[in-house]
Amino acid sequence: MLFLRKIRIRTQFFRNTTMAKPKIVICLGSSCFARGNEENIRVVEAYLAENSYRDEVEVELSGTLCQARCADGPNVIIDGVTYSKVDPGVMLDLLRKTLPPRGN
Repeated sequence: MLFLRKIRIRTQFFRNTTMAKPKIVICLGSSCFARGNEENIRVVEAYLAENSYRDEVEVELSGTLCQARCADGPNVIIDGVTYSKVDPGVMLDLLRKTLPPRGN
């Protein structure tokens, strides 16, 4: 079983402003987990590592149980906005929007 971990790292200045601390909540209710959030966890962790966000941006990954939206799952909440039917491709698009890719 995968376990989410809280990543606490210093905040970096980005384009002369402090980047807000993104919060990503991935539903771990049995329906969402079975429908694809297990893979979405892997996508998030890989994206953070590939784009060096683990070391330079404060990101909080939190698991949660059912949000009473099981039929719409898999559900992901990013900065308070709920996204439903999130497959790995959609997850990657949401990450790119929230945390733009970096040229490493």
